[in-house]
Amino acid sequence: MHYALWHAICVPNFRNNLAKNIRSRRGNLTQKEFSRKLGIDQASVNRIEIGEQNITIDTLQLICDRLKCNAGDLLDS
Repeated sequence: MHYALWHAICVPNFRNNLAKNIRSRRGNLTQKEFSRKLGIDQASVNRIEIGEQNITIDTLQLICDRLKCNAGDLLDS
């Protein structure tokens, strides 16, 4: 598959899956509480959770560590 086509199809799905799974896994923590645990601002958590922010591998690892899961758990539908 051509990269541009793959990117157009898969990246939105990864973002949506990531957003949905983070919201689900953070449970009763508010975005503000979760952002404090991550050491990032609440606005960034909000953008991640609505699928509008790209994140680095380091941030993904940090989120996984705090949620006690792996990246596959967050990216899977």
